[in-house]
Amino acid sequence: MDMKNVFNLRILLALTLSLALFSCKKSSTSKNSSRATGWNINDKQGGFQFNNDFKEQATAPGLVFIEGGTFTMGKVQDDVMHDWNNTPNQQHVQSFYMDETEVTNKMYLEYLDWLKRVYPPEEGNFKLILEGALPDTLVWRNRLGYAEMMIENYLRHPGYAEYPVVGVSWIQAVEFANWRTDRVNEAYLEDAGYIARDAKLNAVSAGSTFNTDTYITAPKLAYGGNDSITNPENTRRRVQTTAAGDTINVYASRETGLISPKYRLPSEAEWEYAALGMSDLRSYNVYRGRKKYPWTGQYTRSGKRKTRGDQLANFKQGKGDYGGIAGWSDDGADITAQVMSYDPNDYGLYDMAGNVAEWVADVYRPIVDDEFNDFNYYRGNVYTKNAIDENGQVKVVTPESVVFDTLNNGKLVARNLAGEILQVPVDDNETYLRTNFDESDNINFRDGDRRSSRSFRDNFSEEEGVTGKETETRKMYNSPKHRIQRDSTGKLLKEYDRSNQRTSLINDEVRVYKGGSWKDRDYWLDPAQRRFFPQDMATDYIGFRCAMSRVGSKSQAKNKTKN
Repeated sequence: MDMKNVFNLRILLALTLSLALFSCKKSSTSKNSSRATGWNINDKQGGFQFNNDFKEQATAPGLVFIEGGTFTMGKVQDDVMHDWNNTPNQQHVQSFYMDETEVTNKMYLEYLDWLKRVYPPEEGNFKLILEGALPDTLVWRNRLGYAEMMIENYLRHPGYAEYPVVGVSWIQAVEFANWRTDRVNEAYLEDAGYIARDAKLNAVSAGSTFNTDTYITAPKLAYGGNDSITNPENTRRRVQTTAAGDTINVYASRETGLISPKYRLPSEAEWEYAALGMSDLRSYNVYRGRKKYPWTGQYTRSGKRKTRGDQLANFKQGKGDYGGIAGWSDDGADITAQVMSYDPNDYGLYDMAGNVAEWVADVYRPIVDDEFNDFNYYRGNVYTKNAIDENGQVKVVTPESVVFDTLNNGKLVARNLAGEILQVPVDDNETYLRTNFDESDNINFRDGDRRSSRSFRDNFSEEEGVTGKETETRKMYNSPKHRIQRDSTGKLLKEYDRSNQRTSLINDEVRVYKGGSWKDRDYWLDPAQRRFFPQDMATDYIGFRCAMSRVGSKSQAKNKTKN
């Protein structure tokens, strides 16, 4: 090889090495440099801080992942009840998470225990907080049946620990989900070193509680302003100090990816999609929808060799037959059954048919308005914003200003506990010239069906004391209006609506519940069936499970094969 070729080879090697080094340098620094400005992200000197190492949302306690998709929502059997309320329509739901099982007695007792410790019922009005959260155990009573054993034992006895909680209203279920959100995020932040170890047990009181929204919006007001719990001197968090002497990364923000989305009740569309599972959506025509149960097949008994003849859910098999003949063809339960007693569906969800029916988030209407929206369908949006005081700070509820809701039966339920940010309806500051929403309360948006859309003012006399949103609803749904008020001594005065001109039970306070229960025949096991019940009342056959929205990618499988 002559000198010229050697020289050229050396130049080529040098260029190759330079390009390799440049590529490596670019690759190693691009993650922490802004594509918008070129500035460093997460610089020790300060500036924009962001979690560039975030992979995907962690599955929160009790939940399983449900990959979203398109499905046929609605009726797949003959409508023998003539409800005409579940006409098939095609919907799409985003990926989300849902509780593997129904919320159990033990899970709910943990909630009651926390309330009792933080808000001792012997102090002031705190007794009303615990009483408002207690399940109604009297739902088990029957005029011609003996049920005192369930009244006394079902909620608290260890023998029923893993049975689904009942006697819980829709409102109580929502408050449980809110409480659960705060406890899970509190634990996440403690594990990450943002909160002092065991503070959630030893430093919490009525005036010092953790709330997720408060921590995000005004972290110094978390725990009632007790900053010793979040002070880096008392936590395991190593904060950074800039050259100017300022500390950064003291508090966790949404940008850290540590704070979980909220637990909530699933929407009706989510619940039905999750109950159907995946299998028959792929083997049957999704536009027609032919899946009758959460499992594959057209029968309630197993066709598998080892379990042939066994019932696949807990439901009423016939008149006087709540469990089958003892020792033979028995479904293993007469009332509710322990969760996970039957096989899960294809998503890994247990008891999506039978055991207890379940509350979902939606306000009930006879129609699902897929003409206006076929993506993440949900009726019941009431948009609020943080209340702001005269100093421009958010208003945080104190132990003295706990917000109670008076139910139709006179019972009080705490809707805003201490530590939470007070909410007010959105106004024209948020709605002015918007095209996607124009008011706070959207329950009655495009409301009603043809048979119910007449104005009842044309047929019955105008009622006194009915105004605003209620008037809009009652133009279509002439439901009974029981009235309750307190006299000067605080005694409840109950007035029953005994009118014989009522034509409907539908109003803005009835919610959808889905799935059959231990009290229902197999007709109601169909995930498409939908019924409604007042949101402030409870029964011995309706329970609930929680859901959570998915952030980021639609699928957990990064390299999923596309067909």
